[in-house]
Amino acid sequence: MTQTVAIPNKLATTMSGDREPRRKSRSSAAVIGDRKGIVWRSIIAIVVAIIMVFPLYWMVVVAFSPRGEAFEPTLRFWPSAWTTENFQRVFELYPVATWFGNSVVIGLFITFLTVVVNLLAGYAFARLRFRGRNVLFLLTLATMMIPVQAIMVAQFRLVSDLGIYGSYWGVILPGAAAAFGIFLARQFFIGIPDEIIEAAKIDGSGQIRIFLQVVLPLSKPLIAVLILLTLMGSWNDFAWPLIALNDNQLFTLPIGLLYLQNQTAPNYNATMALALISVLPMVVLFLSFQRYFVQGFARSGIR
Repeated sequence: MTQTVAIPNKLATTMSGDREPRRKSRSSAAVIGDRKGIVWRSIIAIVVAIIMVFPLYWMVVVAFSPRGEAFEPTLRFWPSAWTTENFQRVFELYPVATWFGNSVVIGLFITFLTVVVNLLAGYAFARLRFRGRNVLFLLTLATMMIPVQAIMVAQFRLVSDLGIYGSYWGVILPGAAAAFGIFLARQFFIGIPDEIIEAAKIDGSGQIRIFLQVVLPLSKPLIAVLILLTLMGSWNDFAWPLIALNDNQLFTLPIGLLYLQNQTAPNYNATMALALISVLPMVVLFLSFQRYFVQGFARSGIR
């Protein structure tokens, strides 16, 4: 016969009571560990943010400081008197408005052409079936490994032979496509469910209609990423516009900065003022569209 051993109620209560504090202690230790991890990550993020933002802050301080004050032996982290004299001096002595307008025109044209080419090429590599597709895509990616300096001579001769040297088009056309943008668009379009494309084909839609009415409305994050990357790249480009432009009235802001630095008596406060004018539009643009920027990279599979 099987004997049943009865455990006294007091002992049973004591045993169950011993288990509960252990569970609570383990869970509380895990919570404390998570909180410590959050604190350390927050501290690291704050330190990195300060390091990244400090050059921009210093640019603002120097731009709004009286001339020569920021480079005194005593380091100042705040202007003794806020002044816009440096900005006024820059606009009076140099065609800053013209340089700014040139950067806007060149940047918008390059961005429009590049985004259109990247979207069309990315869709073709992702959704169309044709002979040699993979080989052609690999060749496109291989161009990313070629330094820009290695093709500048050939690019200059091509622009010169086309008769567009010294004009806007000499800067715009060579930058009308980007291998990384094509790769990014292809990865994004591959992630679109096949069921959506097949449903559009069943409804009788052709490839052009599918691209315009089905794919593009789903590609807003991708388009935002391409616009930001291309516009920032063309806005900050220095080497090729310096080669392709030979007229002071066609200079962009980066070339204008070099022109200002090469003066016989350089004014560093005025240089920082012009640098702030050049940087500020891109900062505002990125902060305005950073949500789409992150979504575009996340949905494209780029980490």
